[in-house]
Amino acid sequence: MVRAYIGTYTKATSEGIYLVELSEEGKVLEVRNVAKVDNPTYLALSNDNKYLYSVSRVDGKGAVTSFEVEENGTLKELTSVAQEGNPPCYVELNSEKNTLLSANYHLGTIDSYSVENGELVKLLSTDHHEGSGVHERQEKPHVHFSGFTPSEKYVFSCDLGTDEITSYKLNEGVLEKVATFKAKDGSGVRHIVFSSDEKQAFVMTELTSEVIAFDYDGEGNLTNPAYYPTLPEGFSLENKGSAIKISNDNRFIYVSNRGQDAIVVFENTESGLKQLQTISTEGQGPRDFDLSKDNTLAIATNENSGTITVYIVNKKIGELTVVASEVVVPEAVCAKFI
Repeated sequence: MVRAYIGTYTKATSEGIYLVELSEEGKVLEVRNVAKVDNPTYLALSNDNKYLYSVSRVDGKGAVTSFEVEENGTLKELTSVAQEGNPPCYVELNSEKNTLLSANYHLGTIDSYSVENGELVKLLSTDHHEGSGVHERQEKPHVHFSGFTPSEKYVFSCDLGTDEITSYKLNEGVLEKVATFKAKDGSGVRHIVFSSDEKQAFVMTELTSEVIAFDYDGEGNLTNPAYYPTLPEGFSLENKGSAIKISNDNRFIYVSNRGQDAIVVFENTESGLKQLQTISTEGQGPRDFDLSKDNTLAIATNENSGTITVYIVNKKIGELTVVASEVVVPEAVCAKFI
């Protein structure tokens, strides 16, 4: 059996975090609510799957909440750390399980927190971004991502509001800025992933729906950007790029588009990215998707239709095949395989 947690908005009928249980072939066995949380829109799991972390709203404040994962998948709430303002939009935990990062779209900040025995202890540092961009949605900084490189030597953030990708080092959990790369004006950088050898990085842009491929030197510096469209020529509907993932073997890049309502698959070749497949999410507004740890399954979360779609992944050629769709999870916006 395979399990995945689904994060949601709770503006309408959702009750918080849901657990989806699947067969190895992707058949949906059960969907159930496992934690009642206000707006758990992004989730992170510890590498041993013992703890889960969620962005949330607590007593009207933006917060990050920690949970213990029980044997049956139910979540036991441990602690929350709250700040004034809107909740963060992204969280990620390091492998040593002692530092958590969050990104706050509304406040334009990246935060680091100390973690002990799965519990959030305190806020350690905050980096306030500055600036704006040319697009109407870029009136101020909007940090959409904060996460670790594979070696965890550096931290990176993506700022949709300023088109900037920034690297940091952590000094006893405190963020120290290293370098900033500015993408082309109005691109709206959203999420970044790295190859496991840390020689490449790939960024999904929200406003221009492109993948930016970079060379990465392993020391916090991005160079040689190449821009790849994810939409077909002449596509006329409004679209917002959302998530990006890389396969375990670094051969395939997966991205999701809201508007096109699809996942687009690229092959990562020596001469650049080659588009292989565009497959429908069979729902509206795929804000996120995730690959299972062994890269054999994928789940897309369709926010606007309140559904998830399950795919089988052909690891040899990278392509996806739908095995379950229109599975109801209200206001689904994030998927995290265990």
